[in-house]
Amino acid sequence: MREVFHQSLEDVQSRLVEISELVIVAIDKATRAFSTSDVGLAEEVIEEDQVIDDKAIALDELAIQILARQQPVARDLRIVVAALRVSASLERMGDIAEHIAQLTRMRFPERAIPKGLKNTFTQMGELDVEVARTLTELLRTEDLSLVETLRNLDDQLDDRHLAVFEKVLSDNWQGEAAATVDATLASRYLERFADHAVSVAKKVAYLATGDWTPDTDAIAVIVGGGEPPLD
Repeated sequence: MREVFHQSLEDVQSRLVEISELVIVAIDKATRAFSTSDVGLAEEVIEEDQVIDDKAIALDELAIQILARQQPVARDLRIVVAALRVSASLERMGDIAEHIAQLTRMRFPERAIPKGLKNTFTQMGELDVEVARTLTELLRTEDLSLVETLRNLDDQLDDRHLAVFEKVLSDNWQGEAAATVDATLASRYLERFADHAVSVAKKVAYLATGDWTPDTDAIAVIVGGGEPPLD
């Protein structure tokens, strides 16, 4: 029975990695579709989101069965509880990719990216793909050095998100109302994608150490040692 139990826990981790790999594909396709107005690629993201949803639901059901039948404790319990929370974040990341694809489809055949922001959104898309790849590797290996990598990527996306807002709020912004809405929504989606990844990283750190970290500064302490910064 113990061997079966540990096989179930390994299945939980492998399923998380599988879902995360699907999220890589989704955000890669969504951001490329957004940059190029490729409505066919956008449609693929929208249709394939159901696969992510279904796999997340199946993982949640497995985790609940483990809790009910095995009554795990200590680290084993942390694995199952963390899996439920990570699954929800991954599913949400897939939804965000779908939202970006829907923006592309909604504006087709026009470009969803307003003039003057193409480079910024291209950079944000590339960063989000890197976020998804790094997160998948973190889930696969529990290498906590990758937590800091995710944090740095998130900071870069925050900077670009701020740049989009500064652009659309500037006096020389010539975009129409629809373009302003598109830019604001897309930027928020791309920035929020990385926020969910950082949230998952916190849960992985908790899984590896048993210590819950309420903020990203505390994550840095786990990875690098030392004392947290003063408020």
